[in-house]
Amino acid sequence: MTPNRSMPASAVVPVLPYPDVPAAVAWLVAAFGFVERLRIGGGHRVQLRCGEGDVVASAGGERRTPGPGEVVESVMVRVEDVDAHCARARAHGAQVLAEPTDHPYGERQYEVADLAGHRWTFTQTTADVAPEDWGGVLVDPEA
Repeated sequence: MTPNRSMPASAVVPVLPYPDVPAAVAWLVAAFGFVERLRIGGGHRVQLRCGEGDVVASAGGERRTPGPGEVVESVMVRVEDVDAHCARARAHGAQVLAEPTDHPYGERQYEVADLAGHRWTFTQTTADVAPEDWGGVLVDPEA
């Protein structure tokens, strides 16, 4: 694969609409600890690094933010410490929808809505659990 400094390195990059991209980026950096990577068009689009992944905050266009009580997507991000991450997000006004909880599949997770209503699940691995132990089926062990 040819590297390109203009594009994030991640294989999958969610693009989320925000009514005010610069304000959203400032909030995502403060609340979630994301790192601003690249600005495009004076605030039209911004690439953000989140751990080993990437996300793009974009002016709406054809995309729209969720309406009240509506879920249009959810993005999952791995973090080192779910509890500390949740406390940071809450301190910056994030709406915590599900408190940090341990799950039988070996993850501790919490769910939050950002300032535009996008849903995020932050996850921390707590144990290496075989999928069959909690009802999953591993289809491709190489994937």
